[in-house]
Amino acid sequence: MRPLFRLLASSFPGCNKQKQCLMFFSEFPVRFPFSVRSGRFLRAVRYSCVVAGVFLFGTVLSPFPCAVGSARAAATEQSATPVGVAGVSKGNMPFILSELGTVIPIATVTVQTRLDGYLTQVLFTEGQEMRKNDLLAVIDPRPYEALLKQYEGQLAADIAQLDEARMDDARYQKLLRRDAVDAQTAQDQHYKVQQLIGTVKSDQGLVDTYRLDIEYCHIRAPVSGRVGIRAVDRGNYVTAAQSGGLAILTQMKPISVIFTVPQDRLGLVWKRLRQVRELPVEAWDSADGEKLATGKVSSLDSEVDTSTGTVRLRAIFDNLDEDLFPNQFVNAHLLVDTEQNVLLTAASAIQTGPDGSFVYVVQSDSTVKAVPVKTGITQGNTVVVMSGVKDGDRVVISGVDRLHDGARISIPADNTSAVP
Repeated sequence: MRPLFRLLASSFPGCNKQKQCLMFFSEFPVRFPFSVRSGRFLRAVRYSCVVAGVFLFGTVLSPFPCAVGSARAAATEQSATPVGVAGVSKGNMPFILSELGTVIPIATVTVQTRLDGYLTQVLFTEGQEMRKNDLLAVIDPRPYEALLKQYEGQLAADIAQLDEARMDDARYQKLLRRDAVDAQTAQDQHYKVQQLIGTVKSDQGLVDTYRLDIEYCHIRAPVSGRVGIRAVDRGNYVTAAQSGGLAILTQMKPISVIFTVPQDRLGLVWKRLRQVRELPVEAWDSADGEKLATGKVSSLDSEVDTSTGTVRLRAIFDNLDEDLFPNQFVNAHLLVDTEQNVLLTAASAIQTGPDGSFVYVVQSDSTVKAVPVKTGITQGNTVVVMSGVKDGDRVVISGVDRLHDGARISIPADNTSAVP
């Protein structure tokens, strides 16, 4: 029987306890208080009981502790939570305010006529770029030229009368000194000279007025810019300050963007603006996907809008390529300041607990530690960490809902990212 038990112990496909059990019975003296003379039947019963006991212990009882040990090991391996991590490193952090703005021309002029008359010429094309003082249109100047000639003639006649009166006044003054003329007559002549001086000035004013009217018949561009859709065609009778004017002239280069910032950011913006006098700003399209132009902010409004709690700023853009169009909605990215050499990490690593903000820092033994942190400004998915972590630490950014202080983690190879 002993060789049989040793053979079973070496070939049994169970665990070590099964093998130990079989080896125990191989050394156990198989003797019972029966005599050999009791017969073959008793001997067979004795051997059958021994073999049944061995297999009962080996196949039913012995596998149970082995299975428990295997399950415990598997549970230990499965308790490690897979997470994604990001690094903590030093860098520069720009503080950018992104606000919705509107493109507003610095100058938008409705081209009006200053007098009445027939429009004889239109010298611009719709959408044309015009320079300041370029001729846009002409009103028939002939009526005003005729009036100008009339008043120029009246002015000449009055000037002649004034010269004659001055000569008479000089002669009367000489006679008065000799007592050869009445004093009243000499005084009246002196007053006549003064009256004629007034008349000549009045005539000169009328002449200047009609000369100016003739100038106004030639309508010129008050500013440089682009001409819009023509409102009046050639041949129409136009009047001074008529509704709609002749066309709208819009200055395109440079151009401005008006946008607002919240009043709680006003102190930082105003302080920085006083320090550097100009702040860089970028204009992006309405989808915030393409940068259109780069400009600067040099001024802000004088008061806060109480209905919205915001203050307006004006940014100036050269707009050489005319990528900015009047009344266009854009996203203004205002660079307020840049913090130098600060600790940066992913904003998704910051968790909020009863005691404030914290992060899970990865330890060397593949566990995590909850560390309280103090954060600064956030830009996109990057946040400034002012205290709590150090350069080179790794923090958990995904899978945090299943973590606790001291939890064991596993980091897949593709779940490690650098600071954005």
